[in-house]
Amino acid sequence: VQLQASGGGLVQAGGSLRLSCTASGFTLDSSAIGWYRQAPGQAHEWISCISSSGTGLLYANVVKGRFTISRDNVKNTAYLRMDSLEAEDTAVYYCATVTEPTPYYCSNTKKDYWGQGTQVTVSS
Repeated sequence: VQLQASGGGLVQAGGSLRLSCTASGFTLDSSAIGWYRQAPGQAHEWISCISSSGTGLLYANVVKGRFTISRDNVKNTAYLRMDSLEAEDTAVYYCATVTEPTPYYCSNTKKDYWGQGTQVTVSS
C-alpha cells in the first residue's frame, strides 16, 4: 500500500497549512491513518492518528491544540490541518496506515515502507 502526502510548502511561523494523504489503488475507508514527520538528521516522529470512521483521534503532545486530523472517506483522503506553525515543525511529513488507532500502534514508526512525503518548511 502506497500512500502519498501532499500540500506542504514554505510558510512563516504562525501560519497554517493543510496536508492531504491519498492512496493509489487502495481505499482508505477501512484503515486507521497516521501522520508522521522526519526532521533533518532525526528519526521519524509520530504526530497524529485517526480511526477508519474518523471518530477516534489521537495527537502527540507536541502538536496537540495546533494540528487537526480529519478524513473524507468519500474522497479517499485524510488530512492534517496545521495551525500556529513553529520553526520546529519543519520536516518531511508522511502518512501511513496504522493497525489500530491506539497510542501503541500509532506511535510505532517502524514502517516497512514510507510513501511519498511532503516538505513543510516554517520560517521564523
